[in-house]
Amino acid sequence: MRFAQQFRSTKRAPLLQVLKSAVATVAAWLIAGWLIPGPLPVFAAIAALLVVQPSVNQSLGKALERSIGVIAGVVIASGLGLVFGPTSWVILVAILIALLAAWAARMTAPTSNQVAISAMLVLALGGTSAEYALDRILETLIGAVIGIVVNALIVPPVLTGPSRDQLARLGRELAASVDRLAAALLTPQRPADLTELLLEGRLMRPMRDAAVEAITDAEESLTLNPRRSAHRAELAEQRRLLDRLSPIVTQVGGMTRAFVDHYDDGLATEPTVRAIAEQLHRVAHDIRLAVHLAEVDPEPLTSVIPALTAPLQIAPPRSDHWILIGSLMEDLRRIREELLVDDAPPAAASA
Repeated sequence: MRFAQQFRSTKRAPLLQVLKSAVATVAAWLIAGWLIPGPLPVFAAIAALLVVQPSVNQSLGKALERSIGVIAGVVIASGLGLVFGPTSWVILVAILIALLAAWAARMTAPTSNQVAISAMLVLALGGTSAEYALDRILETLIGAVIGIVVNALIVPPVLTGPSRDQLARLGRELAASVDRLAAALLTPQRPADLTELLLEGRLMRPMRDAAVEAITDAEESLTLNPRRSAHRAELAEQRRLLDRLSPIVTQVGGMTRAFVDHYDDGLATEPTVRAIAEQLHRVAHDIRLAVHLAEVDPEPLTSVIPALTAPLQIAPPRSDHWILIGSLMEDLRRIREELLVDDAPPAAASA
């Protein structure tokens, strides 16, 4: 199983991406072969195959990486071939020099490998003349351009759908965590219940990280994308919602941790704790409302009116509970500010 995981992905690449790679490779082979008669257009086909990436922006970066690597490799191979001829030991020396030159220039690992591969192919295919080297460089540029054009014209990928799904999952889990904490404040908790509450609360952070990564990928997919204008507003709304939810994830995690660390059976008898639990249920409602209004979660709501309409008034707690209640109140105040970010600044909770 571990061996299989080294070369198998958890999910397949989109079939459209595979077909675009095939179209770009075939087109590069045919066009480069027609424009540059001579050896088979291997360099063009490889360039087109590598340049078709999940986004147009990534395709441009891969095209630059491929072109720089080929130019450096061809120059190194041509120079050595002209001096020593196309012998087998020269190929090995060319690979070594190519790797060292890429290392000295601080090239990335893919570019370094490309320099060495290009040098090896040039000498292995028997071309050492300046004309041959120039043709291989032009061939590579043709393949890279074709890869970019194909990726940009044939349904360029837009990744706002996956980012929307990740954000919806984060919103649902965050609201559920808040509701679980509110219920725990009002009912006696066993050690196993507290452990479960803490473990479930920790799920929010990896889900937030997944949402951040998905939205970052979506933003990159719109860079240089001809379809970006139709999705820019949606993605901006997703980013704003993520910026609102991220601090709440931190605050809810802190509230859960504080509750578990300072829990005792007398908490449920505190009037202020019951009031905080009610406020937390309102927080969960407003989180679902925020996600719904951003058109991330299309499920109908029981109410579209925000529940956090007034600051919480609290009475002095018992001396052995004031630290936990104070901590919960401060986190609740910060959550309220995030949820009411578009409203007037809320008044501070008073004791």
